Amino acid sequence: MELRQLKYFVAVARERNFTRAAQTLNIAQPPLSRQIQQLEQEAGALLIERGTRPVRLTEAGRLFYEQAVQILDRTEQMLVMTRRLGASAQTRVTIGFVASTLYGYLPEVIRRYRAVERRLLRNEKMIAAVPASLSGPQSGAIITLAELAQFALVIYPQSPRPSYADQVLKLFRDRQLRLGLVHEVREMQTALGLVAAESGVSLVPACVEKLKRDNVRYLPIDAPDALSPIIMSTRRDTPAPEAAVMLKIVKAMYRDAGIVFGQ
Repeated sequence: MELRQLKYFVAVARERNFTRAAQTLNIAQPPLSRQIQQLEQEAGALLIERGTRPVRLTEAGRLFYEQAVQILDRTEQMLVMTRRLGASAQTRVTIGFVASTLYGYLPEVIRRYRAVERRLLRNEKMIAAVPASLSGPQSGAIITLAELAQFALVIYPQSPRPSYADQVLKLFRDRQLRLGLVHEVREMQTALGLVAAESGVSLVPACVEKLKRDNVRYLPIDAPDALSPIIMSTRRDTPAPEAAVMLKIVKAMYRDAGIVFGQ
């Protein structure tokens, strides 16, 4: 079994279509189909139901997908850490990030670097990402945490902890809701991939709804405390003029959108 085969299988599981998966991987469809067949032979089980449109994972396929995603995530993390360790020291470091990475490694960097000033820009509501095939709540309908607790829960990031994942778990713990199966993955995209594959549900910031991912729909949550803080950090001792300009832009954007700054 090769990592390449795992990547191929994950692509098919996410796209739920061999043609689109082949296009995503930039390979022809026949070699992709052969690799999946070889993988099934080695696994000793049928992983994909090919007679349906879109294709569906078998029960063994869903289990295999969950494990394959974690293996690929851990492999990527290992490579990143190894490259980082082997890289030569740089005199200047520039970090670009999107909102979701505030719940990844960035908070740990901020905690270790004491000379920063943290400003809460806003508390963004969390929403539930559920499989599009989920019966029951219709689009736009409110779902409760008690209802979500009945499904496998996908949380992220795996590390460092505590993080956004612990914030999500606390919501259930505060309500004394017992969770069954919990999948821990490295990043939000992987979590949404598991949701699309009908392997669970996940809680994500409301802005994620703009991604419009196939086979995933989003529902508001009946939980006023389900909030995700968006934070801006600047140097406390020598604040840069650019930081003040950036903060001014953010405030203007929030004002135009009717968002109360700092809440």
